[in-house]
Amino acid sequence: METEHDVKTMTMNDLAGILRRRKWTILLPALGVFTLSVVVAFSIPKTYKSTTTILIEEQGIPREYVTANITTFADQRLQSINQRIMGTTKLLDLITRFRLYEDLKARHTIDEIAEKMRKDIVFNTISADVKDPRSGRTGQATIAFSVSYKGKNPETVQRIASELASFYLEENLKIREKASADTSKFMEDERGNVQAMMAALEAKIAVYKQKHGDSLPELAQANLQGLDQVERDMSRMEDQLHALKERESYLEQELASVSQGTANQGPGSLQELRTRLVGLKSRFSDKHPDVIRTKAAIKEFEAQSAAPAKEASATQPDNPIHIPMKSQLAGTRTEIESVQRQIKSLRQKRDSYRQRVESSPRVEEGYRGLLVERNNLQAKFEELNRKAMDAQVAYGMEKEQLGERFSILEAARLPGKPDSPNIRAILLIGLVLGLGCGVGTAAIKESTDDSVRDAGRLAADTGFLVLTGIPEIVTPMDVARKKMRRIQAAAGAVAVLLAGVLVVHFFVMDMDVVLAKLSRKLGI
Repeated sequence: METEHDVKTMTMNDLAGILRRRKWTILLPALGVFTLSVVVAFSIPKTYKSTTTILIEEQGIPREYVTANITTFADQRLQSINQRIMGTTKLLDLITRFRLYEDLKARHTIDEIAEKMRKDIVFNTISADVKDPRSGRTGQATIAFSVSYKGKNPETVQRIASELASFYLEENLKIREKASADTSKFMEDERGNVQAMMAALEAKIAVYKQKHGDSLPELAQANLQGLDQVERDMSRMEDQLHALKERESYLEQELASVSQGTANQGPGSLQELRTRLVGLKSRFSDKHPDVIRTKAAIKEFEAQSAAPAKEASATQPDNPIHIPMKSQLAGTRTEIESVQRQIKSLRQKRDSYRQRVESSPRVEEGYRGLLVERNNLQAKFEELNRKAMDAQVAYGMEKEQLGERFSILEAARLPGKPDSPNIRAILLIGLVLGLGCGVGTAAIKESTDDSVRDAGRLAADTGFLVLTGIPEIVTPMDVARKKMRRIQAAAGAVAVLLAGVLVVHFFVMDMDVVLAKLSRKLGI
């Protein structure tokens, strides 16, 4: 059950009384923890850190003129370079050359030492808002990165940081040049393949044209015109043949009506045949059938003229009109045969033209397919040719190191002070923890203390009224003792303050710097 004294609010006098009573309870744990933090801060091995900052520079030639063969972003390329540099082989080479981690070689394997070095290498990227000139949009882009190395020796960490920076620069150049060379070679190979395919297709088209030369699409109009011309010639020749046959029929009828034997065959008939032979020779060669046939008729007349009269009179008709009519009939029949041969020749031509016209769609389909394939290959070849030339230009740009490149923005410097441990943070944490321990200990002791220190608490605990209180009797010896304690406390405070100043000056920061910062903050 709570008493009146328990619910009494603690006043400042009560708090001051507690501090006076528990001052050593607070100070001793606080000093102990702070001393422990000081020991820890100065016992942790010091490590130094050296950092190199590398800038990612854009290519020197505008992208509108030359497009690089590298399609990966800087972040992706950096990840690839990291994998190459952080490989065990690369790290072991550094460990051997700079004699790193000598104290670990007896207790750890090579892989564990390499893993330790990976942890000591710190890689950070630096990004910024960059506006894309092509799209106009703003986005985050990596513009630089830093490589740091932590170790026990300041000079060694500086050399390792510089070596790592040179690795990044060399690997970036190798990757870009190799990628550009591979792209250029691939384009050249593809262009050669397409060119070979075009040559093979051209040969195939030539064979096709040779095989279907008369039925190609470009000759379709000529074939139609030829077919039309042949058909018109055939019509004309058939009309001529019809007229000749009518004449033949007429002469046969006339010859049949004329009585034979009224006239003898004489030189007049032979003369007509010779006259006709002259006319035929003027139009045809000696090998023409009409010429040969007329010559045979002349020979026959001459043979008959040389035969005995008796025999002639028995074989030749005696009607003088019969012989010219017979000659006309023979001539007509000869012309009929000639026209029939011409009609036959024209019919063959017509059939040939018809076959060309009928096969033209099928030939055209195959021919158009070959032309389409050739046009596609030609377009692809021109595109590859343009890309191959662009790739060669981009490769030249990479060889001249005019593309996107890494440049050292801030070289690795010799570290002037350790990177760890953070003595100030450790001391501050120790001070706070020490005060907390002291206050906590004092609070525990105060809460478990049953001592009665005032009249109210005595009356509450006993249930009797307190008639009076006897004040503390101070003797001269007590006054002298108190004075001595105050002097000791002042000397202790001065000693602690002086010690703190010395610790800050030698282990944290020069007092000149501290005073300068205080003056700046206070505006003095």
